[in-house]
Amino acid sequence: MTRWLGTTRSRLALALTAVACTAAVTPAVAAAPPAYRDATRPVADRVDDLMARMSLQDKIGQMTQAERLAADPGAAAAAGIGSILSGGGSAPTPNTAEAWADMYDAYQRAAIATPLGIPIIYGVDAVHGHNNVHGATIFPHNIGLGATNDPDLVERIGRATAEEVAGTGIDWDFAPCLCVARNDRWGRTYESFGETPERPAAMASAVTGLQGSTLDGPASVLATAKHYVGDGGTTGGDDQGNTEIDEAELRAVHLPPFQAAIERGVGSVMISYSSWNGVKMHTGDYLINDVLKGELGFTGFVVSDWQAIDKIDGQEGFTADEVRDSVNAGLDMIMVPNEYQKFMDLLRAEVEAGRVPMERIDDANRRILTKKFELGLFERPFTDRSLTGTVGSAEHRELAREAVRESQVLLKNDGNVLPLAKDGGKIFVAGKNADDIGNQSGGWTISWQGGSGPITPGTTILQGIRQAVSSGTEVAYDRDGNGIDGSYRAAIAVVGETPYAEGEGDRPEGMGLDEEDRATLARLQESGVPVIVVTVSGRPLDVAADLPNWDALLAAWLPGTEGAGVADVLFGDHAPTGTLPMTWMAGADQQPINDGDGQHPLFPYGYGLTY
Repeated sequence: MTRWLGTTRSRLALALTAVACTAAVTPAVAAAPPAYRDATRPVADRVDDLMARMSLQDKIGQMTQAERLAADPGAAAAAGIGSILSGGGSAPTPNTAEAWADMYDAYQRAAIATPLGIPIIYGVDAVHGHNNVHGATIFPHNIGLGATNDPDLVERIGRATAEEVAGTGIDWDFAPCLCVARNDRWGRTYESFGETPERPAAMASAVTGLQGSTLDGPASVLATAKHYVGDGGTTGGDDQGNTEIDEAELRAVHLPPFQAAIERGVGSVMISYSSWNGVKMHTGDYLINDVLKGELGFTGFVVSDWQAIDKIDGQEGFTADEVRDSVNAGLDMIMVPNEYQKFMDLLRAEVEAGRVPMERIDDANRRILTKKFELGLFERPFTDRSLTGTVGSAEHRELAREAVRESQVLLKNDGNVLPLAKDGGKIFVAGKNADDIGNQSGGWTISWQGGSGPITPGTTILQGIRQAVSSGTEVAYDRDGNGIDGSYRAAIAVVGETPYAEGEGDRPEGMGLDEEDRATLARLQESGVPVIVVTVSGRPLDVAADLPNWDALLAAWLPGTEGAGVADVLFGDHAPTGTLPMTWMAGADQQPINDGDGQHPLFPYGYGLTY
């Protein structure tokens, strides 16, 4: 009995020692993170490790993008959705930078609480500043930036936009649009930097501005080259239409800006709604897999446009065929704003049936997850609140004002009526776009189609004029031109278009001024004072018949929130330096009209006067 007790005690002591050692070792083993959690490891190794842990359902989730209104943070996490977006005008309440950041962080908290803890990537159309956010800086639309012909300026605007976007948490921008607009009837003409490939290719500098020198740097967001490819070349300028050109022209005109973006390391490419010779780009296997990913060596990921797979067969509701054909054509992430569960179920069935190869699913996931790691989302999933205060900052607004004045194109200046003196006398201002932030900002501002009125803080063109003149100069304003007489030394008419975006902005019929503008101008002209016309528009307008009645014509495009930049040029603080990024038609019947096509325009591509 004594010997047994001794032996038992010895065994018990050994067992307790072993337990103690295990207790000392176990926490260290448990604390060792999986390789994908180790930020010191190469991104490729982290991706491989994470993918080895993912189920097919996990991988399909990473390929799915839903709209915030369709999937709140809990629903998105429960479904394993890899990406969320805000469509145009889809904003939290209140629509403030802080509320955006809170919303974004809520999505990330839910995502990283899932078993694998893969953060989401959140996308937004910040196409001329962080334009969905009330109070953000709204820069000129691309047509105006194309008129500056200043890639460095566009890169700086990209950097400022990235700061404002990152300040609300968002890490992915569906910009820049690198389309080459060949027909000004197209409602997206203002999203183009120019009608020839040179200016859009040069303005791919926006990619560098948005992404910074490294994707995991401060205030760096993923850029998107869109819409691949040929969306600006559709017959009749029909939005989502058919680009009927041969491959040589497609490569010569529409491909170079995308090549430039890829050379700058753009992280994503969005596919165009349009077709090329009858084949929907969203099923364009040759142009996506062979040309974009193969020949051009694009290593980022390809995303669809909004509900675009639903438009492939022309029928309402997307089908298994549309899901299969788009994914096999090389699309890595599918924007299915509302029916994300249906998409995931259909794609899973196609994979299990062998109609979508598992290698295609893995390729898509490798591309998406690589960007998530490169962005540093696994280490820093939440908003950098030190950047939130940059939204609408004075520094960014001053940059926007610089961009506005550089974008002005002086087309006519009889008798050197411009620049106007700041001192003495009276100046009359009229026109529906003179005192309207919404009109001068255009579409994709606060809401998808934009809207008239004081939709966000800024300086109207009229306010800029009043700020520019001396205290001894009277500035009278009447929207319709009522009350003018011969006592004024000049009349400034700010006329042109009201806001629109794609679809609503197509102009298959007339492209001239509306009846309101014409009536306003008639009143000014009857007074006998010099008339200076400022056009606020997303494209050249059909004004050849009106031009002889005007002493000066200044194309202001869609300047955004900093209308003082227009006044800077009108009063000579800055001489106009902008040049036409689009040929200015002599009549709408000339459309399409482009540089070198042998037609005789009102003003040629590259035209612009100065003082």
